[in-house]
Amino acid sequence: MKLRLVCVGRLSQAFISQGCDDYLQRLKRYLPVEVVELKEDRSASKVLPERVREREGDALLAQVRLPGTVWALDEKGRQTDSEGLARMIEQEMTAGCRHLNILIGGAWGLSPRVRDRADRVLSLSKLTFTHQMARLIALEQLYRGLTIIRNEPYHNA
Repeated sequence: MKLRLVCVGRLSQAFISQGCDDYLQRLKRYLPVEVVELKEDRSASKVLPERVREREGDALLAQVRLPGTVWALDEKGRQTDSEGLARMIEQEMTAGCRHLNILIGGAWGLSPRVRDRADRVLSLSKLTFTHQMARLIALEQLYRGLTIIRNEPYHNA
């Protein structure tokens, strides 16, 4: 299975970029990983946020690799714990999923089309995070999930 993280926006803060790089390197020990950064729509001050979400959503969906599964990270999504996430990853792996596409929207969130297209809509927390922080947390949780699957000592539950 190939892990493909498709994100709106670039990482602008050094500490987040360093953390993402660290977890990407760790993840690559388990699976091939690709991160695709899409340009953020900066016209939000000129158009409605719904239009920005639609444009960014179209760009996200255009990057989905098939055959594969789509997970969207959204504040309205289903919450799970780390063990639950590990089980979901393992289910995809055992089902023969070729591409696990994980979509992270921009500052205005995801369009309804992206949520409707997703096979799973997950929330990282009831708390609100910047899309940059969401990427870092998602990478860490994906790494944690893979260590749980392999029964490695990273996860201390």
